[in-house]
Amino acid sequence: MMNYDYGFFGMHMLWWFFWIILISILFGWFEPVPKRRIRKDSPLDILQKRFASGEITAEEYQVKKNVLASDLANSTI
Repeated sequence: MMNYDYGFFGMHMLWWFFWIILISILFGWFEPVPKRRIRKDSPLDILQKRFASGEITAEEYQVKKNVLASDLANSTI
């Protein structure tokens, strides 16, 4: 009598690879937040959040906002 118990090898192993690849593709495709949709905050947004949270005073906010505005105006020229 021959023993044909190959266990994990043969077609059985191919089916495992098929399901693992399929599941990997599905989970990779449906990310919760795609990387291209993540928006980075601009320097002005960060400054506004710091002012709103009370980290900086109104005077500091105005000075830093003016610096950012002048930097933006100089960079577009």
